[in-house]
Amino acid sequence: MGEATAEALSADLLVDLIISLDGYASAEGWPGWWGLEGPEYLAWLDEEAQKDYTLLMGANTYRLMSGMSAEAAALDSGFSEEEEASLSGLAAVPKVVFSSTVQEPLAWPNTELVSGDAVEAVREMKRTRTGTLSTLGSLSLTRSLLTAGLVDRFRLVVFPVITGKTGSERIYDGYPDVALEMVDSKTFDGRLQLLEYVPTLLDGPPVRGPQ
Repeated sequence: MGEATAEALSADLLVDLIISLDGYASAEGWPGWWGLEGPEYLAWLDEEAQKDYTLLMGANTYRLMSGMSAEAAALDSGFSEEEEASLSGLAAVPKVVFSSTVQEPLAWPNTELVSGDAVEAVREMKRTRTGTLSTLGSLSLTRSLLTAGLVDRFRLVVFPVITGKTGSERIYDGYPDVALEMVDSKTFDGRLQLLEYVPTLLDGPPVRGPQ
């Protein structure tokens, strides 16, 4: 009975990334979503925004996204209507920023500041909170949480572009070896591919048994 209760109260940790086919999180000079967002993908983002998520991020992502969210809520922001809705809507979502440099009070609503060790803080959050903890960008934080074995699901939306010349923020550099068991996949707008996995850390290449 006690074990079942503890299981019901624990939160899942989801790493959630958008990525080019060659493994970059963004590219210099390209628009958001590489300019390839479509109605099916945007509708899915709206559905995801209604779920019980708490977003986790580092200081750089906090500064970038809080500024963009505030800009999107202002008049004549320069964002598209879909981008405005997605960015401004983040203000209502519970968020945690891990940083020793960001100072309170925080301007972005519904944001909690944690200045201590992020891995240990997330370990405790998984034990004591409910719903889903989801990373937002924050590649170094994501890498640390994966290396610590805390990630329950690893979800990518792959955009069909190769940005070998302009790509920035290489996602997988410094990752451990990880085996991925696919648990979901779907295609948006005939071009974007969602891939969701359960990750398992490996000490090295898997050993093949007898054929």
